[in-house]
Amino acid sequence: MGKRAKRVSPEETGVVRKPAAEVTVALVYPNRYSLGMSSLGFQAVYALINRLPGVSCERAFYPEPDSSENAGIRTLETRRRLSDVDVIAFSVSFENDYPNLLSILQRARLPLLSTERSFPHPWVVAGGIAAFLNPEPLALFMDCLFIGEAEEIVPPFFDCLSDSGPRAQKDRKSFLLHLAREVPGAYVPRFYAPAYRRDGTLQSFLPNADVPEKIQRVYCKDLSVQPAKSVIIGPETTFGRAFLVEVSRGCPHGCRFCAAGFVYRPPRFQSPASLAASFGDARALTDRVGLVGGAVADHPEIDTICSRILAHGMTAGFSSLRADALSPPVFALLKKSKTKTATLAPDAGSERMRIVINKHLTETRILEAVQALVENEILNLKLYFMVGLPTETAEDVAAIIALCRRIKDRFLKASRPKGRMGTITVSLNSFVPKPVTPFQWAPMDTVGVLKEKIKKVKTGLGNVSNFRVHADVPRWALIQGLLSLGDRRVGEILFTVHQNQGNWPRTLKTASVNPGFYVHREKGLDERLPWDFIDHGIQKAFLKKEFKQAMEGKPSPPCPIESCRACGVC
Repeated sequence: MGKRAKRVSPEETGVVRKPAAEVTVALVYPNRYSLGMSSLGFQAVYALINRLPGVSCERAFYPEPDSSENAGIRTLETRRRLSDVDVIAFSVSFENDYPNLLSILQRARLPLLSTERSFPHPWVVAGGIAAFLNPEPLALFMDCLFIGEAEEIVPPFFDCLSDSGPRAQKDRKSFLLHLAREVPGAYVPRFYAPAYRRDGTLQSFLPNADVPEKIQRVYCKDLSVQPAKSVIIGPETTFGRAFLVEVSRGCPHGCRFCAAGFVYRPPRFQSPASLAASFGDARALTDRVGLVGGAVADHPEIDTICSRILAHGMTAGFSSLRADALSPPVFALLKKSKTKTATLAPDAGSERMRIVINKHLTETRILEAVQALVENEILNLKLYFMVGLPTETAEDVAAIIALCRRIKDRFLKASRPKGRMGTITVSLNSFVPKPVTPFQWAPMDTVGVLKEKIKKVKTGLGNVSNFRVHADVPRWALIQGLLSLGDRRVGEILFTVHQNQGNWPRTLKTASVNPGFYVHREKGLDERLPWDFIDHGIQKAFLKKEFKQAMEGKPSPPCPIESCRACGVC
């Protein structure tokens, strides 16, 4: 972990230590400590594993810059080497962290390829949204990948491991076969074989052993049974000493680019009673909570939730807020919390483009939200937009500039009576197609085109006062697209880039498959996709229909949340 981790540890509260456990686990976040400990999912899995009898879970992270290149990676709780635990479990939220997984395994002095590990090497597994959207780029390196949500798959995995006892380590293939057969959501890549056509597309993906042909995604039906909330409070995280509480999982709005809005269906909300209990836990540790979820303000009792937080004498921050879901109780909580910056995500500048992506957000509502925020003493705005969306034209890119200028005008008008004006920050991101979304078939713009679009927006807003524009790096967006949409051959590219010490340009020049095959090619609607062996619950016919609706510029209604027959999940 390096020097910084040693400094942080004494300042943490809530650390779990189980010295006499039969099974030891290193839960690894493949990025820095500050990012990993800001992830509620990472903390929730840490708590979940440590609740299991006979199992001890400790944390490890990608090394800090001040750590020695030759130093091994150790757990934070007891400084145990990764090579000495029984299970290394990666929590993977972002595809661009994939190279870090290989670096961590190498620093732990473990073979990178699953087939080269044997007794007494630890089991190496991975979960998290990036891993279960499309696990294939990691298939060569993981013994098992968890397809679905941790609450439903982690306990059966450890039950299976405990039942198998010592022979699980010594007869690894037999244990993995038992795991693949008995634990829903457990995907063991070595028991599946892809075959490719001459044109590079996937011809078949079949088991080579007696295991299920389809992997069923598993999900938690009731968030209130094991509510996700902070276990450890520490100062060096994105949210400071805030106590994080999951309010909702999934999102009903159906934005066609958003993987979380589809793969976490049906949208679920934690009960007010469960949330109240979590707020009580928080109050014992801190005076601030962070409300986490893809659709926090869509909770049917969000006004009551805000009132309860105020009644506890606490402040709060929101992971996300929609411009059309800002009620007086929400504003009251924001004001009490002395929130100085609010984030809005129009995502596209033109009404046409927002219909294509199914945003359900009009310019009128955006401008009304801007005015309401300023009137409620929130004087800084952060705006999220994307370039490179399907069907985007030069006029749509120009519309981002025009909308930002109109937002500035409304912002200025609302700020004048207060005698001061804040700053508007535009975050401009490149569209990356994601699996299990209607846009999984869409091509991604080339790096050159994305650079031109970003330059156009930056130039158009360059002379606007109180405006800042930050943009992502299209080259890294391309890598994210490759790792999001790739098959096992991309795993081979990942292996090579590791050998090339992270040199992506050199690696891609010599790759057996052109990256453009995965990211810049519009895929046929009947093409077999690398993740099609997973049953995520959503009918492919529904995603095809949504893609066609997008291409025709037609909106679709939001998910009704109550049981319906539209997408197949319910």
